[in-house]
Amino acid sequence: MILLRRLLGDVLRRQRQRQGRTLREVSSSARVSLGYLSEVERGQKEASSELLSAICDALDLRMSELLREVSDELALAELAQSAASDTVPSLGVPPGRGLERPLLNPVRVTTVTHRPEEHVTIKAPSKAVDVVAA
Repeated sequence: MILLRRLLGDVLRRQRQRQGRTLREVSSSARVSLGYLSEVERGQKEASSELLSAICDALDLRMSELLREVSDELALAELAQSAASDTVPSLGVPPGRGLERPLLNPVRVTTVTHRPEEHVTIKAPSKAVDVVAA
């Protein structure tokens, strides 16, 4: 199961660390307890929209940027989750549309490797398909 609070926490932590700031600095600026901010970053607490707004302000980050990054991570996690339990969908043309066979045949996925940030590799028995977030 993909938990949105974990993805939000991961993105918030990365943003804070990119700025070289400590939990203490951000919690003070956002007027939230250090312990609570830590729990939000670890995905243990659900942050309200008001709290997310305060944290974003403290990080000088637009809420839309935060949510866009979380959305990208969610899409990758969903792709990895579905690939681990299903087949890679065919990218071909429906039958009777002019092509004799699909462009790609569906393959059974044997392993999925998720590399945090931007890269998911889906390995099939005879080939691998790389999916890179834009």
